Amino acid sequence: MKVTGLNIHPLKSGRAIAQASVSVQRDGFAGDRRFMVVDPDGQFITQRELQLLAQVEATHVAGGIHLKMGSRVLTASFDPSRRMDVRVWSSNVNAAVAADHANATLSGWFGLPVKLVHLDATASRFANPEWAGPESPMSFADGYQLLITTTASLADLNLSLIAKGQEPVGMDRFRTNILIDNDEPWEEDLWESVEIGGIAFDLVKPCARCIMTTQDQVTGERIGGNPIQGLAEKRMSADRRVPGVLFGWNAVPRGEGTINLGDGMRVVKMREERWPMKIRA
Repeated sequence: MKVTGLNIHPLKSGRAIAQASVSVQRDGFAGDRRFMVVDPDGQFITQRELQLLAQVEATHVAGGIHLKMGSRVLTASFDPSRRMDVRVWSSNVNAAVAADHANATLSGWFGLPVKLVHLDATASRFANPEWAGPESPMSFADGYQLLITTTASLADLNLSLIAKGQEPVGMDRFRTNILIDNDEPWEEDLWESVEIGGIAFDLVKPCARCIMTTQDQVTGERIGGNPIQGLAEKRMSADRRVPGVLFGWNAVPRGEGTINLGDGMRVVKMREERWPMKIRA
């Protein structure tokens, strides 16, 4: 098994940026989900509420970020002393805020008042210790540092979609960080810990999927195959701690270093049992 995809998402819910090599830090991939769009009260905004975010390409620049949406461009900078409290699910983070002109420009792009914030060196956020362990730092990602998915599981999902008369979908719908090329669908359910490039990654919690998987990751439109319907056949969680349909695993890096496309992946520790799934009558 080997790595065949590496992605960062500089802007939370913005377009994925494919990488040939990534720096792994305790809080995830360097440059992944370090910026975020929020409403005036600091509540995070994603493609779930604002589908246009799928059209935004983000690139890190010195002191900030460069954003592009079609022909529109914006370079936003951040003053570390200009801050606000923001929320990502149940997490509260004191983040740096972009200059007023940048926020006004983004508000014009999206047709609603928004602000752009940055998880800078002063800000901190931690994953749920119940799953990730104590003081496990992370970015603006939904819940954990990284997401690992596999080619065989996507192929199996697409067989379900085709059987329903729907179009197959690409892995971009699942906004993965690490894509593993493998042969057996859903075998990742049994991986408790894996090693890539000398770095251990613990697969701590399966990832429940939402409406974003139904959205084209270029336009933001809800078109094409519906992964949620396909996953409902055999990937509906039977554990109330993680309700809904599951695809991919949230992972926590237990070391730092660099990993590359083509790196081999080795399973370090297997689970005794698979995650329980509901059986459809």
